[in-house]
Formats: sequence, structure tokens, C-alpha cells
Amino acid sequence: MARGQDGKRRKKKRRIIIFTTPTCPACRAAKMYFRQRDIRFREVDVSRDEAAARDMVRRSRQQGVPVIDIGGHIVVGFDQPKIERLLKQYQ
Repeated sequence: MARGQDGKRRKKKRRIIIFTTPTCPACRAAKMYFRQRDIRFREVDVSRDEAAARDMVRRSRQQGVPVIDIGGHIVVGFDQPKIERLLKQYQ
């Protein structure tokens, strides 16, 4: 665990980005999974943002969605067991 300026231990901040498209069922399932667990995430619609689509491919080497970035670790598709393992690292 990292230490803050006051010397106290701080939890690692998990940053979650979900690259999605509006018509993707797995994207909806992933977003529902995070919402049901009150886990904050940032959604990026790659169908509307060409630069974000290129960024997603650069990170994952995949063009399919969802691509989920959890603290720099990439999950392609809605792989719930892998997501849960990564989330445990941030608890």
C-alpha cells in the first residue's frame, strides 16, 4: 500500500475504464456488474470517438468491445473471474 503525505497507508486507487459501443450486450453486462457493486468507472464509447478507439486498440491489441482497463491491467470481453481477481488487488 502506498503512503500519503501524512505517512498513513492509503489504498491503491483503482482506475477503471470500460471501452464500449451502444449495441454491445457484453458491455451492458460489464457496466451492470460494476454498478451493482458500487464500483465507479469511466465509460468510453469508441463508436463516437475515433481517438478513443485507437487508444483501446493500442492498449488491448483488440478491436472488439468491451475492453476493460483496471489500473492498467487489460481485460478483453466481460471476463468476470479475471475482473474479480484484478479488483481484489485494489481492496
